[in-house]
Amino acid sequence: MTGVEMNVFLSKKTILLAMTGLLLPAGGCVGSFDPQTDATSPLAPRIQQLVDANRDYPRWADFPAAPTDVPQPAQVAANVSTLNADSGALAGQVAQIDWTMDSDPTAFIESIRQRFDPAKMAPIGAQTPEEVEAFAEALRRRAAAPPPIDRPRP
Repeated sequence: MTGVEMNVFLSKKTILLAMTGLLLPAGGCVGSFDPQTDATSPLAPRIQQLVDANRDYPRWADFPAAPTDVPQPAQVAANVSTLNADSGALAGQVAQIDWTMDSDPTAFIESIRQRFDPAKMAPIGAQTPEEVEAFAEALRRRAAAPPPIDRPRP
């Protein structure tokens, strides 16, 4: 496949390199390593205090020591084998459960339906326009904002 078929022209690459070459010297003009604080700013003393307080890098002595009470590899291996044995015992207990889901599905569905009130589960039937408007008006009354609270004027 040629460069023309790949839509990669040499001029595009050249422009990219030229732009990078032009922007690198311009980016070097920014003084990012020695920022100046405006001395007339009301926050200048506080900013300088924070900068001076946090100027030092942490030392290795400041880091916490390595933990000494870590379990040995043999202890970790024993814990893993105990967990695997407990997992196998649990799987055996689960296998002994007499699951009832493999019974007749229609009987199961009927037993579920008997637990619920069918009136609450039934979809809304056909309504007349007057019933719909009355329902909407009741919702509007419920949605009305409460009266404002009287507050003393200053």
